[in-house]
Amino acid sequence: MTTVLSEKQQQELLNRGFSRRTFGRIATMLTAGAALPFYNEPAMAQLSRVDAPPDAVMINSNENPLGPCKEAREAAHKMVEQGGRYLFGEAGKVLTILSEQEGLTPNHVNIYAGSSSPLHQAVIAFCSPTKPYVLADPGYEAGGAAAQFIGAPVIRVPLAKDYAHDVKAMAAASPTAGLIYICNPNNPTGTMTKKSDLEWLVANKPKGSVVMIDEAYTHIAGGPFCNDMVAADKDVVILRTFSKIYGMAGLRAGAAMARPDLLEKIRGWAHSGMMPITSMAAASASLQSKTVVPERRKYIADVRNDVLDFLDQHNFKCVPSVSNCFMVDTKRPSRDVISAMAREKVYIGRPWQVWPTHVRVTVGTQEEMDKFKAAFLKVMA
Repeated sequence: MTTVLSEKQQQELLNRGFSRRTFGRIATMLTAGAALPFYNEPAMAQLSRVDAPPDAVMINSNENPLGPCKEAREAAHKMVEQGGRYLFGEAGKVLTILSEQEGLTPNHVNIYAGSSSPLHQAVIAFCSPTKPYVLADPGYEAGGAAAQFIGAPVIRVPLAKDYAHDVKAMAAASPTAGLIYICNPNNPTGTMTKKSDLEWLVANKPKGSVVMIDEAYTHIAGGPFCNDMVAADKDVVILRTFSKIYGMAGLRAGAAMARPDLLEKIRGWAHSGMMPITSMAAASASLQSKTVVPERRKYIADVRNDVLDFLDQHNFKCVPSVSNCFMVDTKRPSRDVISAMAREKVYIGRPWQVWPTHVRVTVGTQEEMDKFKAAFLKVMA
């Protein structure tokens, strides 16, 4: 398996404090990808899921039940006719549109099949046995699991009292931090960290550390975005995905934005070929749609606020979310509630060890959330 690592890569890993015993695990990460149990949101959910019946309500993986927008569906459908061609230029179109919209030069953007690949490649590129991975607790765990898998220390920093990232504690977590990961809004809490706090973190982080800002849910919240930090060539990597507001979780499209030398380090650990042309066509169409983001932001907010009001009326305490997921305190072990909800054919998110009585719920359609309300009251009675 280590043959997938070049001699140059092996020497670089040794220079960063890895032992040859870890080469096999790093090679596994590069080749197994989505087969690994921590790879992405569906994989994380898969760890505790039971096969669901066809009529189940699936609000467990922060998917967008609306699916791709009309323009994206039409573009992907039309592209199927050309499925016999490689059409490498389709990814180039996405890169050109995204970089222009973000005010970046094309060499500041890389296109991927989703955002899980650049997350894991960045862990390999910037973390090591002496360079920890720092994340919020509770936070999106995939990068931390990847760091642990290759033998890099993982430091979990509790959220602040207002449920934002505690950026001062994260900056102080390790003087040699390799990668400081911020999902904003946070997964699983759906809470936003102020941009001024993110700017403070980038200015005050340990020298040599890289701040990764995962903007998977930022469109849903309405910003703020941090592409200006990339344009200013800060030590920042931004992740974007089409899985959330654009409803393309199954089609797979995403991007990383960073200073060219940082992108080159991440790209050095990539073992991927061309991007699927259907997802690239759908991604281009999604970016060019004038209506999909504002319409879906309003729809998700309306459904989320309705269910949060409902829970408040029934005296359940929820974390104040601005995303397409929220956490509610059940005052009971979360695994018990998750299992009981599954028996009602409503599947909610996985547990977080640090908050053992909270469950994460994805915001689905209004009909799905109405079924959630009925099942939740029954389970909590």
